[in-house]
Amino acid sequence: MHFDQPLPRAVKVIDSASLFRLEERACALSLNQRLDPAWVQANAAPDGTHYLWPALWNSLSHRPDIPRQLRCELLISLRAGDRVVSLLDVLPDDFAPLPRVTSHEEGMQVSRLLDRAPSVREWLLREGSDLL
Repeated sequence: MHFDQPLPRAVKVIDSASLFRLEERACALSLNQRLDPAWVQANAAPDGTHYLWPALWNSLSHRPDIPRQLRCELLISLRAGDRVVSLLDVLPDDFAPLPRVTSHEEGMQVSRLLDRAPSVREWLLREGSDLL
């Protein structure tokens, strides 16, 4: 992958199984932006629809064995019906095959939800969780 490659403009739709796999992969590779897979497993809606929106390229200069990643904004649908925002570093080879949103309107809706949804940290604070 060339370093001058533009950021993908596709918003990706993922199911919960894909979300768990991506979070576990990011954890196994010790990528910078990820959530604890156990938290995701416990809190993400099992049949939920989640979204990845590429924000920037990230690389680990101290770990040249790890290819650069897409740092994505992640919109997670929770079991309780809420949505929260996080960041997730995803390898390009894992990102590319994921399905895209089906319409411009769906992409705009995801954009609005990303702007309004609390971060995971804000949600945990609001819920009174001691997991911070």
